[in-house]
Amino acid sequence: MLSVDVLSVKQQLERLQAGAVDVLPAGELEKKLEASAKKGRPLRIKLGADPSAPDLHLGHVVVLRKLAEFQACGHEVVFLIGDFTGMIGDPTGKSETRKPLTRDQVEANARTYQEQVFKILDPERTTIRFNSEWMDQMKPADLVRLCAQYTVARILERDDFAKRMRESRPIGIHEFLYPLVQGYDSVALHADVEVGGTDQSFNLLVGRELQKAYGQEPQCILTMPLLEGTDGQQKMSKSLGNAIGIADPPADMFGRLMSISDPLMVRYAALLSAEHRDLGALIETGAIHPMEAKKGLAREIVTCFHGENEAQAAHRFFEQRFQERSAYAPDVLTIEAGADGIQLFALIVRAGFAASNSDARRLVAQRAVRIDEQIVEDPQARVAPGDLLLSVGRRRMARIRLSGGHLSGGDGPR
Repeated sequence: MLSVDVLSVKQQLERLQAGAVDVLPAGELEKKLEASAKKGRPLRIKLGADPSAPDLHLGHVVVLRKLAEFQACGHEVVFLIGDFTGMIGDPTGKSETRKPLTRDQVEANARTYQEQVFKILDPERTTIRFNSEWMDQMKPADLVRLCAQYTVARILERDDFAKRMRESRPIGIHEFLYPLVQGYDSVALHADVEVGGTDQSFNLLVGRELQKAYGQEPQCILTMPLLEGTDGQQKMSKSLGNAIGIADPPADMFGRLMSISDPLMVRYAALLSAEHRDLGALIETGAIHPMEAKKGLAREIVTCFHGENEAQAAHRFFEQRFQERSAYAPDVLTIEAGADGIQLFALIVRAGFAASNSDARRLVAQRAVRIDEQIVEDPQARVAPGDLLLSVGRRRMARIRLSGGHLSGGDGPR
C-alpha cells in the first residue's frame, strides 16, 4: 500500500506541480490544498479514461503516476471509466468521425482497466466509477439542460473541430456531446482537481464551466505531457500500433523498450522513471553508456509491472538472443492438457503470452503465432499432446511439453 507523506501545503504544491505542463487557473491548486489542510478533508482527484482498447499502456502511466503522488499526499482519487463516453468516441485529435464502440466491447475493456489500474494506484485511496451510472439515468430534459450550458461557437473553438469545418469534413452531432458529457462527469463527482493529458485541456476546462453552471466550486485542472509511442512521432496509442501495454509479457515489454531511439529513451526516463530520470545528463557526461542506460530503464519499467524476477529473466533473454547472438534455448514449460490436447488460444494464455483469450485470438489473427516455426492461423486449432516450440512475435518463445506437438483439427499450420 502507498504510504501517505505528511507534507506542508508548500511541499505538496512543489511535488504535485513537478512535471506538469499546465496547472490552471494559476494559484488555484494552492488554494485548494490550503482549504484541504484547514478542513482536514482530502481533495477529490479525478481521472477519466475511455475503455477504447483492451489494455492500459505506458502513456496512461504518466498520468497515473501523478495520481499516485496525490494519493501519497493524502488525497483521494476517482478513476472514472468512461463506459458511456466510450460508446460516443472521443473526437480529440480525430480528422474523421470515430466509430463508436459497442456496449459489449466497452464492458470487456473496462474489466481489464479495473485490474490494471492498481498496478500504480493505492486501492485504499481509489474509487472506481463508471459514467453510465448517471448518464444512463439522465432524462431527455436533463440532456437538453446540459446542452444549454454551452454554445456551438465555444465547441467549435476546439482545434480538431475547427480543422474539420475548414476542410469540409463531417462532424457528427453526437461528437459535440462528448466534451459536455466528460465535463458533466466532474459535476456528478464533485471533482476538486481533474488530471489529464495536454490533448484533454479543452474538455477539462468544459468541466470547470459546467460545475459553475450547476452551482459547484469549479475544479482545478492539471495536464501532463503526452508520451510518444515507440515510433517517436505520434502519441502512444494501441490503434496506431506504437504502444507498450502494461500487461504485455515481460520479454516483449523489455524488447520494445530496447527498440526505442536514444532521445526517446531520455524522454521515457523523465516521464516514467523514479530511478533513472537523469539519464540524459548521465549520458551526456559519459557517466553511463546509452545501451546500459536503456537496459536499466527497461528493467525498472518491467519490474514495476511484472516483478524483479521477471525483469531479470527478460533482461537475460534480450542479451542472449540479441546481443550474444546465441541460439536461445528456453526452459521447458510443462502444461497439462487433456487426451485430445488444447486449443491454440488457450495454450497461448497458459504459456503467459497473452492476458486473455481475446488477446490470444488477436495475436493469431495477426499471424504472429508459430508452432515449431510454422505460422498457425486458426485460434481454435487443437494442439495435440507432445513437445513443441511455441513462438509469438520475434521475442517470445517457449518450449512446451504436452506430448507430441502436432496440430489436429482447425486449419492447421500454414
